[in-house]
Amino acid sequence: MALVRILVDGYSLLHQWPELAEGAPRYSEAARDALVEMLTQYQDASGTPVTVFFDGIGPRRGRPQNQAQGAVEVIFSSSGQTADDLIERAAHRFQDYGEVMVVTDDFAERNIVGGFGGSVASCANFIGLIQGAMDNLAENLHRHNQSQRNLFNRSKKIQ
Repeated sequence: MALVRILVDGYSLLHQWPELAEGAPRYSEAARDALVEMLTQYQDASGTPVTVFFDGIGPRRGRPQNQAQGAVEVIFSSSGQTADDLIERAAHRFQDYGEVMVVTDDFAERNIVGGFGGSVASCANFIGLIQGAMDNLAENLHRHNQSQRNLFNRSKKIQ
């Protein structure tokens, strides 16, 4: 079954990735923005939609939201619910459409999602997937640029 969406426990991933937004507190807007930017790059490289969930009420009012099509979906839990609650609900609802992968280091969350057939990944494994995808993308881009440079140089010699 094809992977239709990746559901990320945002703060769980941020706590396992200190190099991302180095020096910024893990619950800060700067750390969240850095994570969303990295997940956007991963989504673009992998082609799999990503939704990231955070506990809390969300960013400050008046801050423009990125509503561009294809952007990583960012969801903040409301008062009285947790990001885990939302992740479980989303994972269950996506089941009919294909495989969903939940990224978290919360063992209870992983057991619940795995119990109804969802895939789970630890934050460390997912960070490795992201880094591998970014390395692969950089390598493919380098090869493409090299090929285009060679074509351009050959066409200059012919003229």
